[in-house]
Amino acid sequence: MFRLPLALLFVAIPDPLLLAGPRKERPRERYEDAVDRGLAYLAKTQSKDGSWAPEFADNRTTGGHPALTSFAVLAFLSAGHVPGEGKYGPVVDRGVRFVMDAQQRNGLFARSDAGYTEVYSHGICTLMLAEVAGMTDGKSAAELKDRVERAVKVILKAQRDDGRDAGGWRYQVTGFDADLSVSGWQLMALRAARDLGCDVPRERIKLAVEYIRRCHDPKGGGFAYTIGGNMTPACTGTGVLALELSGKEFHKSHEVLRAGGYLLRNPTDLAKPHFFYGIYYTSQAMFQLGDNYWEQYRRRLHELLLEMNPPRANGAWYGKGFDDQEYGPAYGTAMAVLSLTVEYRYLPIYQRDEGSAEGEGR
Repeated sequence: MFRLPLALLFVAIPDPLLLAGPRKERPRERYEDAVDRGLAYLAKTQSKDGSWAPEFADNRTTGGHPALTSFAVLAFLSAGHVPGEGKYGPVVDRGVRFVMDAQQRNGLFARSDAGYTEVYSHGICTLMLAEVAGMTDGKSAAELKDRVERAVKVILKAQRDDGRDAGGWRYQVTGFDADLSVSGWQLMALRAARDLGCDVPRERIKLAVEYIRRCHDPKGGGFAYTIGGNMTPACTGTGVLALELSGKEFHKSHEVLRAGGYLLRNPTDLAKPHFFYGIYYTSQAMFQLGDNYWEQYRRRLHELLLEMNPPRANGAWYGKGFDDQEYGPAYGTAMAVLSLTVEYRYLPIYQRDEGSAEGEGR
């Protein structure tokens, strides 16, 4: 049988897309321009040692902060900027190296003056390095995984193992009590580490999930900072995301959907405490729930953040709450970018319905 050369086949059979003319790129949305401005601001304010430092409301500054630096690095990753590539590759590389150098011999990521926030900082840094390792190949990935494995041992050591707070975490490695805020970071870090192939015992995840569920208020539908405490939007976002990332049996479970309803009724706003922390968690939580939960939340989030950062501004987001002002515009900008880019789905932890901490899919 006579056969045309393969190259001619592609010429002989016209591509319908080519016949239709050049494809038009979709117009950029306003929030995408805001993300670009935010990243430009972060790149401009990075210190020579690769870190970002808190900037207080009275213009005092402190040295480089591992957790704040981790947030900034995650912001670049969430927008598709990976280590060693593109215009922000060097920025990401320097930030990652600063955090790696901040790891102590015992595996803990914390500044010497971290005090009661040492486990907060540790979980955030562990999460960031696990995400970077999941987006990196070769020798760098192996070194990152080694760092994460050492960090995981600290998280497991710090997990409470007795009493009503069993399964949770608190500010310091040693102790007996726990809270949902600190626990959320550790569970996310363990999820990311497990996805990376690190040894995270299944029973430890289950203990953590049990603690998270005990923080749920069955009457109000939201989650509280501590068991039996008052519900808040920020903690509710933490609870939803923690469960959504912990196994397919929790995806859109009754308590998660009730919490989603609570968030729609009680949206986070700039006047409330922990604004940027709140939008970080609630944006991911509502994205995981999807459907009307995400559509309603997304509309409100974009309106709020775009109003706070108009095109002629310097690209940064500024908060009004104590912690937002304490850590300054680098913190607010990183968290705003992370909230706006959740639907980009570049970060492994942002994936929706694609795998679980148990390796079974959700």
